[in-house]
Amino acid sequence: MTTSRTAPSEVVPGRRRRWRYLAGLLVLAVLLVVGGRLAWTWLNPLGEQTIDRSQPVLLESIKDLSRFEAATGNFQVVVDLEKDANFLPDAIKGSRTLFVGAGGVDAYIDFSGMAANGVTVSEDRREATIRVPRAQLEKPNLDNSRSYVFAQERGLFDRVQDFLSGSPGDQRELYLLAEKKILEAAVASDLRARADANTKTMLSGMLKSLGFTKVTVKFTDEP
Repeated sequence: MTTSRTAPSEVVPGRRRRWRYLAGLLVLAVLLVVGGRLAWTWLNPLGEQTIDRSQPVLLESIKDLSRFEAATGNFQVVVDLEKDANFLPDAIKGSRTLFVGAGGVDAYIDFSGMAANGVTVSEDRREATIRVPRAQLEKPNLDNSRSYVFAQERGLFDRVQDFLSGSPGDQRELYLLAEKKILEAAVASDLRARADANTKTMLSGMLKSLGFTKVTVKFTDEP
C-alpha cells in the first residue's frame, strides 16, 4: 500500500491563488458598495428637489418719502390665547396657545404735512423758526426669527381636525393680536416724545451748520 503526498511546492501556490481570489472579491465588494453609495447620493431617488418657479419681481410704483425716522422701539409680548367650547371640556374641544411676539415700532415725522409757511427766516438770516408735525407711529413690524409658538395645548377634536386638514393651525390671529398689543405698548411709551426730541436736535444741528445762530423748532400744535 502506497500513500501519495502533495509536495509543499504544490500546496503553497494553491493557497496563494485562493487568497488572491478572496482579496479580489473583497476589493470588488468594497468598490461596489462605494460606487452604489455614490450613485445613490448622486441620483437621490427618494430625495426632494426644490424648484423656484417664481415670476420676476414687478415694480408697481415708486413714491418719494418725505419723512424722518426719528426713533425705533423694540418690544416683546407673550400672547396667551385660549379658546373654550361652551359645553365640552378642554380635553375634548378647546385650545390654549402661548405665543412670543417680538418686533419693532418706528416713530417718524412726516414733513409733507408742513404748512407752506412752516419755515420762517429773519431778515439778517441769522434766526430760523420751523414748525413740524408731531411724531407718528408706524405699524408694528414683527420679527419672524424671534416670534414663535412657545407652548400649545389642544383638545382631541382640534387635533383630529388639524390632522385631517393636513396643515397646522393658522397663526395669523396670533400675529395680529401680538401686533395690536405691541402697538398699544408703543402708544403708552415715550417713543413719540423721544422722536420729537430727536427731530428737534436734528433740525437744529442741520440749520446751525448752514450758518443760523438761533434755531427754534416748534410743533404745529404749539402756540
